[in-house]
Amino acid sequence: MDNDAQDPGRRKLLQGAAAFAAVPLLGGGLAGVAPTANAMPSSSREAERATTHVTGRRRLGSLEVSSVGLGVQNMSRTYQTTLPSRPEMIKIIRAAFEHGVTFFDAAEAYGPHEVERILGEGIAPIRNHVVITSKFGWDIDLETGERHPGLNSRPEHIKLAVEGMLRRLNTDRIDLLYQHRVDPQVPIEDVAGAVKDLMAQGKVLHWGLSEMGPKTLRRAHAALPVTAVQNEFSMLWRGPQQEVLPLCEELGIGFVPWSPLGVGFLTGSIDARTRYADGDIRKIESRFAPDNVPHNLALVGLLNQWSARKQATPAQIALAWLLAQKPWIVPIPGTTQMPHMLENIGAAGIRFSAAEVAELDSAVAAIAVHGERLPAAVLAFSGVEAPMPK
Repeated sequence: MDNDAQDPGRRKLLQGAAAFAAVPLLGGGLAGVAPTANAMPSSSREAERATTHVTGRRRLGSLEVSSVGLGVQNMSRTYQTTLPSRPEMIKIIRAAFEHGVTFFDAAEAYGPHEVERILGEGIAPIRNHVVITSKFGWDIDLETGERHPGLNSRPEHIKLAVEGMLRRLNTDRIDLLYQHRVDPQVPIEDVAGAVKDLMAQGKVLHWGLSEMGPKTLRRAHAALPVTAVQNEFSMLWRGPQQEVLPLCEELGIGFVPWSPLGVGFLTGSIDARTRYADGDIRKIESRFAPDNVPHNLALVGLLNQWSARKQATPAQIALAWLLAQKPWIVPIPGTTQMPHMLENIGAAGIRFSAAEVAELDSAVAAIAVHGERLPAAVLAFSGVEAPMPK
């Protein structure tokens, strides 16, 4: 998921959309957004964008969702280490639904625990109309949320972790439950067995994996059909194109890109002078190091060219490129700002011809990204293969 860099000059075309932040509750459901006359955008283009509605639906395996989702990871703490306004985050979640978003992504590790509480409150009046996800797998204290080193996917822990998720999300079921990272101590067949038990109880409806090794994905799917894989994927990180996407296509598994805007980089809000706060993960990702950013800005230049060509923003082009890769890809851009949420979902309305897709694919492939996508200590948890059953 992405949280947007706090750049006041970013995405100027959508400044007027902030007027649509208030989404009142009427009669137990969400009312349509009805701004006052003073809040209406001044131009017809701004008005069109302010009322953007997600176009199209997509299938992740047998699960149907909006073509663009909303990641809520940073609604308790942004990458810039600031603490967003909780009431505003609730407004964004509910406004996203009003604008057609039905797919919301969380995890016990986000916060930890707090993001699930925010999402649970946000979807309370619309729970039966949306698809929510959460993730287990890190070693997080079930009661306090304290994060311990390493992973924990022992079956008994998974079941207790899900009980906590249900309480925090204020729901009786999780529509899509992911293993956040593969536990190298637990066979994936044992993990699938625990999830199968939860499905039999109606507490989990679908399951998926994130950043797993390909052999583990194949074994997991054989043990219990997998609905979706959630891996990092964007113009800034194209690793899934090599093996994971072909495997998902072979097995009929949907794909959910996290960080589809390259942690804000593909919005054009980061340049060679940008520096990061302590605690911002981008400060320790070498792709954002001062020596590498000038090279990687070639992607932003390409996005700017296509933005002018399509009368869109760089972020919208980046998301539309992902949507054009496969019909079973559903990006989940995250944000803590209402105008950016509305902008992101507008990407679903951008269309490329087959020739344009080929042209853009070729241009993206020609730009080599300098630097690693994650710090080495974090990257070590990706691509892990689960042990075989004893």
